[in-house]
Amino acid sequence: MLVGSVEAGGTKFVCAVGDEDYRIQDQIKFPTTTPKETLQKVVDYFLQFDIKAIGIASFGPIEIRKNSPKYGYVTKTPKPGWEDTNFVGFIKAQLDLPIFFTTDVNGSAYGEYVMSLLANEKIDSLVYYTIGTGVGGGAVIGGDFVGSVGHPEMGHTLLKRHPDDIDFTGVCPFHGDCLEGLVSGPTFEKRVGRPGKDVPLTDHVWDVMAYYIAQAALQATLLFRPDKIVFGGGVISEPVLQKVRVEFAKILNGYVSLPDLDKYIVMPEVKGNGSATLGDFALANKLLRE
Repeated sequence: MLVGSVEAGGTKFVCAVGDEDYRIQDQIKFPTTTPKETLQKVVDYFLQFDIKAIGIASFGPIEIRKNSPKYGYVTKTPKPGWEDTNFVGFIKAQLDLPIFFTTDVNGSAYGEYVMSLLANEKIDSLVYYTIGTGVGGGAVIGGDFVGSVGHPEMGHTLLKRHPDDIDFTGVCPFHGDCLEGLVSGPTFEKRVGRPGKDVPLTDHVWDVMAYYIAQAALQATLLFRPDKIVFGGGVISEPVLQKVRVEFAKILNGYVSLPDLDKYIVMPEVKGNGSATLGDFALANKLLRE
């Protein structure tokens, strides 16, 4: 039995077909252009296969409340041309299949959750953050997502400012110096005039970033008490997480007991940026089981 996955990003779409064991059987990538052109490519791709359900993990914000007249829409997104796009409706009009619709970070969170179970980890909950061009987060507890009136917007929580970063105004157009405004990829250009990939880890800016990312991990820890926290996205690497763990230990100050931080604050287990695809396969299969 085959299911489909759509990882819908603001830059590109990744569509894949997988089996009940979450193995990719076929995959395609294409640029995100206009809604009509892009979504038609999604439909045309899946028409080639006998799939039974689709999991969609989309950039947002999106409407996930099934009782809303705008369920399945991309809503107030900054992506030009995509605001108020009926994503699920377009697909369902041509592919009459069950569709699980969630955010890109929720899809990745679920993929990491399932991967942990497949690795026989004793895990019941997980928080996933992506830190790249933007910042987002999702949480899975007992196999279900956190959020019912809407999906979490963990990238827009407020933080305590680093004493060496007080004058930086941030890059978020809505909140300025929220988490996304302080640690997303574009902050490097604004702070030091070059992309993060060109900034050596010895630069003090990485200490500032680690301080903020550690606060995100602290928020997730104290709000959800998850079994582990996963950080993905282009800004994150293992050396960066090493700095984050040091800062996290300082600000937590032994307040609650946790596993070894090397196993608690981690990189994605799914390789090749495939967390959302695996999550989509699992969510599509879950739909069919229910």
